[in-house]
Amino acid sequence: MRVRTPWPEWAATGLGRAEDIAGICAFHASDDAAFLTGQAINVDEGFTIRAPFALASPLPCIADCGAGSRGQGMSQGIVITGAGSGIGRAAARAFLAAGWRVALIGRREAKLIETAGDSPALILRCDVTDPAAVDAAFARIATEWGHLDVLFNNAGLSLKGAPIDEIPVADWLDLSAVNITGMFLTARAAFGMMRRQSPQGGRIINNGSISAAVPRPGTAPYTMSKHAVTGLTRTLGLDGRAFNIACGQIDIGNAATDMVAAMPKGVPQADGSLKAEPVMDVRLVAEAVLHMARLPLDVSMPFMTIMARDMPFLGRG
Repeated sequence: MRVRTPWPEWAATGLGRAEDIAGICAFHASDDAAFLTGQAINVDEGFTIRAPFALASPLPCIADCGAGSRGQGMSQGIVITGAGSGIGRAAARAFLAAGWRVALIGRREAKLIETAGDSPALILRCDVTDPAAVDAAFARIATEWGHLDVLFNNAGLSLKGAPIDEIPVADWLDLSAVNITGMFLTARAAFGMMRRQSPQGGRIINNGSISAAVPRPGTAPYTMSKHAVTGLTRTLGLDGRAFNIACGQIDIGNAATDMVAAMPKGVPQADGSLKAEPVMDVRLVAEAVLHMARLPLDVSMPFMTIMARDMPFLGRG
């Protein structure tokens, strides 16, 4: 493997292996999207590097770190939940374009078919809140593929903003069933498959949110659910070590999907005002997920934040 990096001293000072660090650097962000300060990357020697900068353009480093649990030259397999629209659809198409085997999970089969297009994606109509349905979907994946490299645990929903006492309990139960129980069930199924397959291991990438760090006004159910996702990510990152399973989380801010259609028109702010917010191309999020998935399994990216650069996050609240 050939690596070109302007910071060769990183590898020489125990901060991590040059090829892994260069792979991190080679991932790019556009002018309207940036990583936040403090992104931490762990390597198998037990060291942590932290990137205290925002990436506004591609850095001059090149590397191919390999991918997943079986390395280069073999077709990798990923399961994407919530693949019928938004971030899930964009991610699915990015992985298909990169030559991965892709399994699409969602409740609406017609939407999954739209996502797949003419590709050979495996379409699995499945309600992630149904334990039996989730187990059946992963049993099908085991039969069809025999091995799973990555789960992008993406399915989720949000509610219209309101004070907590104005939110119907039924709405909370619906949201928590998808955003918490659904995340748990699909992670559980993927973890079990990765633990028992040969070669052992894989990667789980949970879709968190900017709200996993700071809330928007009137979003108690959604914010609570995304904090639960962070707890899942941290626990699986710890428990997975014994089974060669890595777990990370991507926290996304204002990707241009139907869920954030109101952002450019104006949304409530912490000071009570209503302001328009910038959005970013959802394809940049898909590229970020693909980057995380390609990391070797002895490298963990516990948390990545990608956002429209000028959205009110660092100063929010």
